[in-house]
Amino acid sequence: MTTAFAVRTGSTRQLAGTGTLLRFALRRDRVMLPVWIAVNTLMVLSMPNALGAVYPTEADRVGLMRQMQANSSLRAMIGPVFGDSVGALTAWRIGVFAAVLAAVMSLLVVVRHTRDEEESGRQELVASGMVGRRASLTAALLAAAVADGVLALLLAVGLAGQGSAGAVAFSLGVAGVGLLFATTAAIAAQLTESARLARGLTSAVLGTAFVLRAAGDAATDDGSSVLTWLSPLGWAENLRAYAGERWWVLLLFAAAVAAQGAVAYALAGRRDVGMSFLSTRPGPAAGRLGSAGALAWRLQRGSVLGWSAGFLIAGVVYGGMAEGAADLVGDNAQAREIFERMGGQAALTDAFLAAMAGVMGLVATLYVVGSVLRLHGEETSGRAEAVLAGPLGRLRWAAGHLLVAFGGAAWLMLLAGLGLAAGHGREAGALVGACLVQVPAVWVLGGAAVLLYGLVPRAAPTAWGVAGAVVLIGWIGPALDLPQRVLDLSPFGHLPKLPGGAMHWSPPLVLLCLAAALTATGLAGLRRRDMTT
Repeated sequence: MTTAFAVRTGSTRQLAGTGTLLRFALRRDRVMLPVWIAVNTLMVLSMPNALGAVYPTEADRVGLMRQMQANSSLRAMIGPVFGDSVGALTAWRIGVFAAVLAAVMSLLVVVRHTRDEEESGRQELVASGMVGRRASLTAALLAAAVADGVLALLLAVGLAGQGSAGAVAFSLGVAGVGLLFATTAAIAAQLTESARLARGLTSAVLGTAFVLRAAGDAATDDGSSVLTWLSPLGWAENLRAYAGERWWVLLLFAAAVAAQGAVAYALAGRRDVGMSFLSTRPGPAAGRLGSAGALAWRLQRGSVLGWSAGFLIAGVVYGGMAEGAADLVGDNAQAREIFERMGGQAALTDAFLAAMAGVMGLVATLYVVGSVLRLHGEETSGRAEAVLAGPLGRLRWAAGHLLVAFGGAAWLMLLAGLGLAAGHGREAGALVGACLVQVPAVWVLGGAAVLLYGLVPRAAPTAWGVAGAVVLIGWIGPALDLPQRVLDLSPFGHLPKLPGGAMHWSPPLVLLCLAAALTATGLAGLRRRDMTT
């Protein structure tokens, strides 16, 4: 009895302070989490009306199901259709992407409040007080659970009009993916010494899950492939919201979350604060980086290479889908109009390729903002102070990172164009040009991030909110038939729609000037303000 009491007391002590740390984590994320949740919710809830307008009759929806069964490339990208109701089409069209967004949100939250805190040294200060050994990990997982729970509640309420059972199944599937990758991130945070590596490892697992699901769905039209069942994204798909729900699939999420959580807690109890199970390889005895640009490349090369592979593969996949998209839309006037609003060209194949080039440009904004904000991370971590203590000036230091950010964005769009050309089997010039014309708009978002970092460093992370708003307008604006003045709020709304459309040089040149002005103003502010020490 005494032994049992001691065990319970020890467990309680290891969680001491969890509630306080949870409140602190939610306070720190009071901007980031609502933005992630709002973007995901709006993206999902916009689908029923949009799909109902495109496929208004049961015959239209049945025809879509038959076309999807014969189109393996689109199944690989979006997944199979299990029902002909508007709710089932919503789950098909947006379910995978909503689950991926929930997973990314969850992994960012967990890594931020675990490995990020240890890397910055704040966790050591917190641990010196009356805080349990596993309190920080528990608070991080609970913060992710709160975010996923709120997202699930909003989705369930918003989709209830399509059917309450399907709404609950869909929302629980999205939240289940988020919680699963929260525990995956918790394990990665114990294994690595770097928050960046922890995020990278978890993102790699998420990418592997997407590839497995895509390969499985391309092979079968009913989600029964072994590869699909090896992926958590395939589990969410096989819940079959609005198509005869399989509630037992939720047990897979529960078991995986419990197992991964147990592993994370076991690892957390077997290491010291700041340490990891995968030690970092020591660097050379003598430094080999001779410039600020070389240092920036060394710090960001892993990210650039990962994004490069993703853009090239996505370009090949989208290029291969172009002809299939024309077959899928067929004579559906509403679907054709949406593609034309996104792509701006009456020829449907060209409109689809133009729309995909625009999508790749929107995704590239996430890269450029993250790369620019690496400056903010270097400054707040204290590493920039050590670098700038020597003869290196602020502008040269910043220029190295900005070269990687802006040059990397152009490189990614080049790879996207080459991938589209390879996948579609047409001459590369037109498709490379269609992708490169997106670069000025991408650079405007990068310039906005530089402006915020240089003038108001505390508000620098809000650049993610700006990028998220632009992505949201570009992603769901055409489907919702938003007014042109709303679409014009995005810099992408002013670009010529290529291939097939006429090339107008004035908008890209104006956007280039705007990007240069934003960047120059931000660098001027960085040169004059105090650095964080």
